[in-house]
Amino acid sequence: MEHVDTLIHGRWVIPVEPDNTVLSHHSVVIHEGRILAILPTDEARRRYQPETEVDRPNHAVMPGLVNAHTHAAMNLMRGLADDLPLMNWLQEHVWPAEQTHVGPDFVQDGSLSACAEMLLGGITCFNDMYFFPEVTARTASQVGMRASVGMIVIDFPSAYADNPREYLDKGLALRDERRSDPLISTVFAPHAPYTVGDEALQRIATLAGELDAPVHMHIHETAFEVAESERQHGHRPLARLAGHGLLGPSLMAVHMTQLSDAEIAQVAEANSSVIHCPESNLKLASGFCPVQKLLDAGVNVAIGTDGAASNNDLDMFGEMRTAALLAKGVAGDAAALPAHQALRMATLNGARALGLEQDIGSLEVGKFADVITIDLAGIDTEPLYHPLSQLVYVVNRDRVCDVWVAGRQLVRERALTTINSDDVLQRVRGWQQRLMAQA
Repeated sequence: MEHVDTLIHGRWVIPVEPDNTVLSHHSVVIHEGRILAILPTDEARRRYQPETEVDRPNHAVMPGLVNAHTHAAMNLMRGLADDLPLMNWLQEHVWPAEQTHVGPDFVQDGSLSACAEMLLGGITCFNDMYFFPEVTARTASQVGMRASVGMIVIDFPSAYADNPREYLDKGLALRDERRSDPLISTVFAPHAPYTVGDEALQRIATLAGELDAPVHMHIHETAFEVAESERQHGHRPLARLAGHGLLGPSLMAVHMTQLSDAEIAQVAEANSSVIHCPESNLKLASGFCPVQKLLDAGVNVAIGTDGAASNNDLDMFGEMRTAALLAKGVAGDAAALPAHQALRMATLNGARALGLEQDIGSLEVGKFADVITIDLAGIDTEPLYHPLSQLVYVVNRDRVCDVWVAGRQLVRERALTTINSDDVLQRVRGWQQRLMAQA
């Protein structure tokens, strides 16, 4: 028998690739952080001698979820200002709170809280945009979580940097610092067209091309944003970005609720990715991303939670369900965005948007062992006719049982293994008192 690190037996294995595939009574073999084999359980027991064997007879085994857009440290602002439109929410509440409180300690504690919440919800990789990204990168790496960390750029000064050049210089230093970290990748993260000027956008486009780095940006989030761009620049935001050379395969366009058919075709031709944040868009009344039209055009669409300040949670199972239901309503077609496609958006499509599809996003031999198990036995999950459909339309994140990132188990039977939950709660409550004192 071949000795391996870990053997996971599941009632079902859902690899995501090939699409719409469910393997009954299969096992995943993990060795040295990567997937060595996926095979029937009887055969796996005969062939492999694991150091750790995990038997989950009522569970689905699947790739970890990829949260393609969030602001992790904003977990500390969860519920701070609700039931407001985007610009009021930002200008009257979020930005003033950030000016007063955001610093390395705030980002560390908020990111730690977010990592704990995401891991317990089956998220193994997140794509972040926030100040002090080196702190978020360090925090994620220390707990063993995978993160794509944004090199934030914004025109106005903050506690992190004074101007776009300083933001970029610090971001590039972070990129160099984390170059050899297998858990951390970096992307350019200009905040939005309405907060980043033409000179900075042009420099980002140049650097992204030279470094072959993705660009992560809020785009066409609201009708107001689009109208203001036309008034100030004479172009809709997407056209303005295209003029700077930013519309291409490296672009991750977040939200995209305001799109014409011509713009959908333009995004498809450019091979850009769209990051859909359905619950945040609904809560802020920002609009509806035309997901089915984008998919029909061949656009890679992934799913993100946005930050807990505008959602108010980092729950990718909830986002999948909302995305699937909303797509049907927007398209007027019950067959729009079927369950298997929603699951792909929350896994492999997110990996593809981040340029990580060769390593994560599906259970395939050779990829990193970013794996989760979901308990599908219970009053609220049975009868069970179609496991894959059940994951999207029935399961909630409390059904996540185990989580591995690169073969390291970070959640074992609903318990975090690298994060002290009591310590996280104590830190979060301390920040709550500080932010309440300001309000």
